[in-house]
Amino acid sequence: MQYRTLGRTGVQVSTLALGAMNFGAIGRTGQDEATALVDAALAAGINIIDTADMYSRGESEEMVGKAIAGRRDDIVLATKATMPMGDERNRQGGSRRWLVTALEDSLRRLGVDHVDLYQMHRWDPNTSDEETLSALTDLQRAGKIRYFGSSTFPAYRIVEAQWAAREHRLSRYVTEQPGYSILQRGIESHVLPVTERYGLGVLAWSPLASGWLSGAIRAGREITTSRSAFMPERFDTAVPVNRAKLEAVERLAAVAEQAGLTLIQLALGFVTAHPGVTSAIIGPRTLDQLRSQLAAADTVLPADVLDAIDEIVTPGVDLAPGEKHDTPPALLDPALRRRAG
Repeated sequence: MQYRTLGRTGVQVSTLALGAMNFGAIGRTGQDEATALVDAALAAGINIIDTADMYSRGESEEMVGKAIAGRRDDIVLATKATMPMGDERNRQGGSRRWLVTALEDSLRRLGVDHVDLYQMHRWDPNTSDEETLSALTDLQRAGKIRYFGSSTFPAYRIVEAQWAAREHRLSRYVTEQPGYSILQRGIESHVLPVTERYGLGVLAWSPLASGWLSGAIRAGREITTSRSAFMPERFDTAVPVNRAKLEAVERLAAVAEQAGLTLIQLALGFVTAHPGVTSAIIGPRTLDQLRSQLAAADTVLPADVLDAIDEIVTPGVDLAPGEKHDTPPALLDPALRRRAG
């Protein structure tokens, strides 16, 4: 296992992070399975675990808490907030009112008195940076969080939050968690240059592109990944962008084979090769999946392999731009880019 410094924090984290989104109802993973995954990940040298309050409506945090009991101090523990946690309109977002409550709920579910990294799961356009950063700074000073970060923020929002922290003399986001894979490279053109400029640690989610780069999705095979059950439109090969992804996967599989690697090793090695990336978050549901992903822990892709990847998917390009979560609102809502009257 390799280790890198998380931004400018001085904290050393493994280049593979264990994501716990599949713990609980989402991945149909029970407590014994979740504990076995944590045991195996820690034994392999992974020292950072990432979860969120909204994963299976808190069940993931509860399972993580039970799995790490007795060894909390050996783990860099990260969770997230801002996504809806119920029907009541104020149980979401980046307000001080909600973040204080959400953190207390997360600490209770995790069974700990603090988290190492508290992340804003999404940008809340209804709340000012000053409001959110002020609340996070106070929670940090109270010892309930060590650091805080953002997740899936557009590049300009990362910049504005850094400016607001300086303007109001508040603590700042020290990490960003963007989606990044060989098939979705858009952040190379906007987010990663910004995170590098501000010295943010980057924890990349979905490095296997929701299973497209797991080796299970190949031409001529029925697609049966767990994600295809609740996001069928993202796996329907009658859709042009999905056909483009499948064509890229076939070409990438050939590159991996020629290099003596699995497709998973190629995919994870690509993400961790970028100088702006600290860790790739893996989210296995089974021990077999975890083992196949741990095989990439020490994968270093040579220049000729990275060049071959660039030939297949152009740097800075998303093969499925509609699947992005950091698109500026004005690109999604015509009313926001058309002057009234």
